[in-house]
Amino acid sequence: MTRMLIVGPAGSGKGTQSKRISEDLGIVAISTGDIFRVNIKEQTELGREAQGYVDAGDLVPDSVTNRMVEDRLTWEDAKNGFLLDGYPRNRTQVAALDEMLSRLDVSLDVVLELTADREELIMRLKKRAEIEGREDDADEGAIRRRLEIFDSETAPMIAEYDARGLVRRVDGLGPMDEVNARIMEALKS
Repeated sequence: MTRMLIVGPAGSGKGTQSKRISEDLGIVAISTGDIFRVNIKEQTELGREAQGYVDAGDLVPDSVTNRMVEDRLTWEDAKNGFLLDGYPRNRTQVAALDEMLSRLDVSLDVVLELTADREELIMRLKKRAEIEGREDDADEGAIRRRLEIFDSETAPMIAEYDARGLVRRVDGLGPMDEVNARIMEALKS
């Protein structure tokens, strides 16, 4: 049973590797983006609340995100372990996750950080924009801003988990199978 987070800058391979790790370890991969989409599509109370922020062009506040994540962690498929992708993103959400896990009487086992060279990430994201038509990855200025936000908000969160001895760093660049092998090796340690 493994309860873990996967973190890293945009383009580091979190989504791709989350799916592989989930299959390899037999745990559910939980993406906050997926949680939002499901709640909005099913018009749950939280989904309707989130939709209001999205429609207004605002970020969904931590209070709503936290409630969606906590609800998702209570589902049956998360009882035997989970991999959170996209949450927490800042130290406020770390505190909220700590409280959630305490209420569920579980704890995190590992925080997997995928690392990558900044310029390589930019090239990777621009290529992804061409292949997948993702507009959010087409503008280099926008990519650099997202990476700066990662540095300012997410890096301090990673440092907090590092102080707890939970972080395992893995180079996220290279062929998918090689990265996955490095991840599996890091998780054994």
